[in-house]
Order: sequence, then structure tokens, then C-alpha cells
Amino acid sequence: MVTGDSGLTAQAIARQIGLLEAAQVVEGHELARLGPAQLRQLLRFRRSLVFARVTPEQKLQLVQAYRSLGEVVAVTGDGVNDAPALRAADVGIAMGRSGSDVAREAADIVLLDDNFATIVEAVRHGRAVVANIGRFLTYVITSNVAEMLPFAAMVILQIPAALTVLQVLAVDLGTDLLPALGLGAEPPEPGVMRRAPRRRGAPLLDRAVLVRAYLVLGMAEALVAMAGFGLVWLHQGVGLEQLRSLAQPLLHRSADAATQDLATQASTMTFALIVAGQMGALVACRSREAFVWSRLQVANGLFWLGLLSEPLVAGLLMLTPALAPLFGLTTLPPGWLAWLVVAPAAVLLADTLHKGMQRLRSARR
Repeated sequence: MVTGDSGLTAQAIARQIGLLEAAQVVEGHELARLGPAQLRQLLRFRRSLVFARVTPEQKLQLVQAYRSLGEVVAVTGDGVNDAPALRAADVGIAMGRSGSDVAREAADIVLLDDNFATIVEAVRHGRAVVANIGRFLTYVITSNVAEMLPFAAMVILQIPAALTVLQVLAVDLGTDLLPALGLGAEPPEPGVMRRAPRRRGAPLLDRAVLVRAYLVLGMAEALVAMAGFGLVWLHQGVGLEQLRSLAQPLLHRSADAATQDLATQASTMTFALIVAGQMGALVACRSREAFVWSRLQVANGLFWLGLLSEPLVAGLLMLTPALAPLFGLTTLPPGWLAWLVVAPAAVLLADTLHKGMQRLRSARR
């Protein structure tokens, strides 16, 4: 806390807000005796400080010292004398009701109700926005693994492609669109204000997001989808060697009609399992740390609408006579529909195990 008021006034207010118990009170005349290096040492090793009877120049000095330590600095003020510190801070916040015109012009944000609790709420929602971007990225990237593995298997194993390009586009631009928007509307998680601030310059697409999306959720979804592709062929007695022999005829469209129909059914199964897996990924991505069941009661109408839209859009593509041939899809036999439950279950299980391991690692530190 930095104020131009007297030390006694600053102590009284610091005591009311619970800051004084661990705080050191430094008055302006004491601050004037500190050199730049001494001031940085004080700011680095004392996290709770109250500065009283400081001049506008000293307010500016404190802002510059904190920024030199790599801190992100927000300054509140209402008077003309606060303008230099408001301008120098990363975020200057002027009072809207009691603030001077000079302070409002120098600030980045004007607090219309002069209520500091509004700042806390704004930070809370700002952290939620950053978290939602991470959720969105994790969800979108997850399907990439399941979409890439069929083409990698085609090259490595010399088998027919389990997906078509249009089916990939149907996932990315069709079934995934509304659910991804739903994740962007997630409300702040409980305890979000107790987390440490993000590092300045920390990327949104960080290592944790990539590991979770590619190696945990995406890999579980991809393996289930490819397993479904293989099971359709195996159900008709077609093993790996025979499947390899069918790759070229299917690629050049010279295979007989029964084989073509079976290939379409296997591709449809892969597509359907990816969509079902994305439904599990959508539920898992509601939180980066909390288990799935802890977010089920959180209200988010756009999320639930997105979850419902995935099977509806996929069903529309498979059942509409004009669209199904275009996307290389067909209807699945009723007996195969039960397999669609495996995909979201596998993704959610992988996510739960991953979060459990993360908690164990954190507890050991």
C-alpha cells in the first residue's frame, strides 16, 4: 500500500484490511535514504509493505523499482500528483467519481464506481479469459492427433486411409465449432484468485497444454478411433495382410462394390469415434486441474448446447442422403453404436489419470 497520508492513518487502514500483521511500514523520509539497490532489496524480500507520507516522485520511484524486478504493476490513484505513477505503471487505474481529469487521462482504466472490489472481480474474470483460451486450444488440438494418425498409419502400414479429407474438415469446421465456443464461455473456477500470477510473456500454448492435448487426450482418442477402424474390417474377416492388399484398389477406386461399402463403413466408424471422443474431451477440458465431476454442476448453457450439437451434426452428415456420399459416410449397424461409448470413456479415463498423476507430483514437491 502506497499513500501520501500519515503513518498512523496508513497503519489504521492496513490493519482493517489485514495487511498490517505481516507488513512493514516505511515512511517517506526513510524511503528517501534508500539507494536504488537497497530499495530493490527491500521490495524483493518483503512482500507486505506499507509506504506512508510518500511524495509523487517516490510513488513513481516505487513503480519503476517494482517493474525493474520483473513485476507487473497496477497503480490506483485519483489526484493530479498520481498521474506520473499511473502513466509509468503497466496498468494505471483512476477513480471515476472522485478522480481528477488529469488522473483519468493518464490512466489505462477508469474505475467508474470507485470500488476496489471491482478491480478484484475484473482480475478474476481476466484470469478466466486466459484459462478459457487454454481450454479452447486443448480441445481443438486434441482432435488433430486422431485426424493425423489414420494418415500416418496409411503411410507406415500401407493400409487404406481411415479418414477422408472432407471428414477431417467436417470435424474441424462442423462438429467442433460450437463446443469450442462453449469452452470460451466457461465461468471462473473456484480458487482462481489463489493461484500464482502467470509469468510475464508466458505463452498460452505452453508445454502443459501440448502434453495434455497431444499425448493424453488426443492419443486416447486416436487409438480408440483406429481400433474401431480395424474392428470393422476384422468383423468381416479382413486381417492386416489382406487390408494391405486392398489399399491400392481402394485408392484407385477399382475395388468391388462390397469392398467399397465396407471401406465406407470403416471410415464412418472412425469418424464417429472421433466425434464421440471429442465429446469426452469437451467435458474434460472444462478444467485444467479439477476432475470432471467437479464441474458438472457449473452453469454454462453454451457448453451444453455445444455438447448436444456434436452427435446431432455428425448424425445429420451420416443420415442425410445428399451429404453422406459427399463426406464418404454411411449409416452404422445398430450393433456398432454401443462402441461409440468407448471413445468418450477412454478420453475421460486418460484425463482423470493424468490429473491424478499431476496432483501426486505436486504433493511430493
